[in-house]
Amino acid sequence: MKTIGLISANYGSDAFGALLENRTLASLPYGGRYRLIDFALSNMANAGITTVGVIAPVNSGSLIDHIGVGNPWSLGRKKGGLFIMPGSVYGMQRWGSRFLMRDLLKCDKLFLKDDAEYVIMSGSSDVCNMDYEPLIKAHAASGKPITMVYKKVPRGEEFQGYFLEINEYGEVTWINKESYGWSNYFADTFIISRKYMIDFMGWYGSLEYMDMIEIISNNMQTMDIGTYEFKGYLGKIKNPWEFLKVNQAMTDYDIRNEVFCNPERLIYTKAQDEAPVFHYPEADVRNSVISAGCRIEGRVENSVIFRSCHIAKGAVVRNSVIMMHGTIGEGAVLDNVIADKYVTINPGVKIYGGEREPVIIGKDATI
Repeated sequence: MKTIGLISANYGSDAFGALLENRTLASLPYGGRYRLIDFALSNMANAGITTVGVIAPVNSGSLIDHIGVGNPWSLGRKKGGLFIMPGSVYGMQRWGSRFLMRDLLKCDKLFLKDDAEYVIMSGSSDVCNMDYEPLIKAHAASGKPITMVYKKVPRGEEFQGYFLEINEYGEVTWINKESYGWSNYFADTFIISRKYMIDFMGWYGSLEYMDMIEIISNNMQTMDIGTYEFKGYLGKIKNPWEFLKVNQAMTDYDIRNEVFCNPERLIYTKAQDEAPVFHYPEADVRNSVISAGCRIEGRVENSVIFRSCHIAKGAVVRNSVIMMHGTIGEGAVLDNVIADKYVTINPGVKIYGGEREPVIIGKDATI
């Protein structure tokens, strides 16, 4: 059952402030060495999907620099491969839109020129290791034109996005934007029959200003939609607090093993060779991820430190994310802070953010 993939990266949020000034959410660094889009690309590659389109935003420089021609995901090939498709400016202005019709209409050649039976469509800001092969088989067996992936969550009120109401036959009966308690959270992933997708664009092409999920929600009575439950870890990142929380989740042994240590479904990324971490005798590291090239003299707790950072003697980094080439001076204290690349914190400076309102420090800043 030949399947192609389409990844939407043409969305972001003003809540991230300086972190998204010169990049899209999809290219936001994650987990010490990855970018968020690595998970969507790796999920496609691990399912044997060899034709993948990426809807890129206007500020796509960092995204294109990272994914290149797709070699880390075996997408640098003569037949099929990786296709970068320009999204509309309007897409970035609509928070919550993942599958904007205006973007999909601009990408119609991906659907028209291929002979695949199915298309898997995915967002690019979720952290998960999802096996698409049983999804494809379940969709094919159901005979339905669309199958939406969902995750059962215990506290729907803490999530932003869409929630599915599902009947006893596994069919979607309603799509909501709010839910409380145990809920069926739409995982920004669905599979659709390619021919149905072509028909869909013809039927609703005039509604180019709407998101595809909005259109489906408004036309439930005429659509037969199935579901597929994803039972693994799903890290949703739609604001800075979630970004910090999902990064810190990598310090959890079980989550880290599930996401990164499955030999049959590895997460791939652009290679960046660095020397090993150097821990000075006085270093104190607890429940943290420290990447290659770092020099640690101070104390690090519940944090993620990216490549080539220096935590000086007497410095304390707690509940924070420090991206590449950061320098934290002697005696400095950071708590609930997200620092972008090449940030320098001078000796003795103390910065405290809130648990749900981390302080964001932009790229190249010196404080």
